[in-house]
Amino acid sequence: MNEPSPAAPLVAPATDSRNPHFVRIGGVEPITRLVDRFYYYMDTLPEASGIRAMHPPNLAPVKRVLVNFLTEWMGGPKDYSVERGHPRLRMKHMSFPIGPAERDAWMACMRAALEEVVPDATLKTQLEQAFYKTADFIRNDQGNHHDHHR
Repeated sequence: MNEPSPAAPLVAPATDSRNPHFVRIGGVEPITRLVDRFYYYMDTLPEASGIRAMHPPNLAPVKRVLVNFLTEWMGGPKDYSVERGHPRLRMKHMSFPIGPAERDAWMACMRAALEEVVPDATLKTQLEQAFYKTADFIRNDQGNHHDHHR
């Protein structure tokens, strides 16, 4: 049996083999480009003005957090959790009014960014579907179905 000795440090793997998106997208560099393009669209799409107003004028710190989150979320290094703990996305977004319009504006920015950055059509579709589920889950409007424990 090959058990680690008590003195050997336990090191988490750099990537999560259960989620291959990190490897398929090409690592941190394309994720950084995705985040840059996402915030470009948030700054320029008229329908995104409401969600842009929820962010600070200087997006640099927010971009870094999103890069770390998406890196981990896609199966890469777990820097986000090490630095910030469990994502708790709904809780962290509760101070902002997020309904279908905000979800859809966020998705418009992300879809445009995905179109530019992710050439693999299958991966793009998988990420878009996963982003939509997450964006919808973050909704905190009265009509959302996430507060009703179905």
